[in-house]
Amino acid sequence: MTISAMLFVQLGLALSTGLFEQLGPLGTGWIRLVFAAALVLVIVRPRRAWFTRSSFLACVVLGAATSGMTLLFTLAIDRIPLGTAAALEFLGPLAVAVLRSRGRALLWPLIAAVGVVLLTEPWTGNIDPIGVLYALAAAACWAVYILCTQRVGDELSGVRGLAVSIPVAAVIASIIAAPSTIPLLTWEAALAGLGLAVLLPTVPFMLEIQALRRITAAAYGTLTSLEPAVALVIGLLLLHQVPGLLPVVGLVLVIVAGIGVERSAGRAPAAAAPPDEASAAAATPSTDAAAAPSGSGEAPLERGELRTGEPA
Repeated sequence: MTISAMLFVQLGLALSTGLFEQLGPLGTGWIRLVFAAALVLVIVRPRRAWFTRSSFLACVVLGAATSGMTLLFTLAIDRIPLGTAAALEFLGPLAVAVLRSRGRALLWPLIAAVGVVLLTEPWTGNIDPIGVLYALAAAACWAVYILCTQRVGDELSGVRGLAVSIPVAAVIASIIAAPSTIPLLTWEAALAGLGLAVLLPTVPFMLEIQALRRITAAAYGTLTSLEPAVALVIGLLLLHQVPGLLPVVGLVLVIVAGIGVERSAGRAPAAAAPPDEASAAAATPSTDAAAAPSGSGEAPLERGELRTGEPA
């Protein structure tokens, strides 16, 4: 699911560039979010009873982060190569992982910084500084997106959070981009936007939420560290963006830093029960186990547990 989500994201971004000439970067990002919001509302059909005040507010903040991440990254890939933009945007989740490492991963930010310098090659003057700033701003939005996604995932089941966050993202994007984009719309552009909305963000976001319910945050972060490499390959194959040697080395350093910091960071596991309580629990059958259907051989799953064959 995680790898598929990365492929959908980068494929959707690469194909989005085909609409830039007609709708512009902001207009392309806007039409993707509007159609994605419509699809999510039809599929999920949200109900007011699903949400508490705190979970609803978390979804609203998540929607704002989603809108910023989408629009800013679209502006970035209009100015700099897709692989470079993806590596710079990945600094957002890398920063979140470093902050969670509690001082155990100070080497990795240094490696990532060297990678960014090699990626952008500032001494050549060939990189667009505005594009770099857009990518870094998208990285900040991605960091907020990660924190809010975990908060929403803790309070809401399934993809219910998307039923608020994506429409909120669409409303914010509409305020920014709709007035200048609507006069440029054609039926062909609208159909292309609908197809792009399926590729990004509808399907990837649903896959990511489900993936995070099946693997640890550290494993998920390690896998997503490969996203800049996926972006590099997609950019090479679809956009014919051929990177130089130093940018490739820089991208590899960013990926290595991401994998390294994820191996030393992550959300803290739930505290284990004291030995005497654990022994008592083992000796006394639980009421949940007693309530399991006869012949199942297993107790019902508690919140957060997965049937993987290993302890949750």
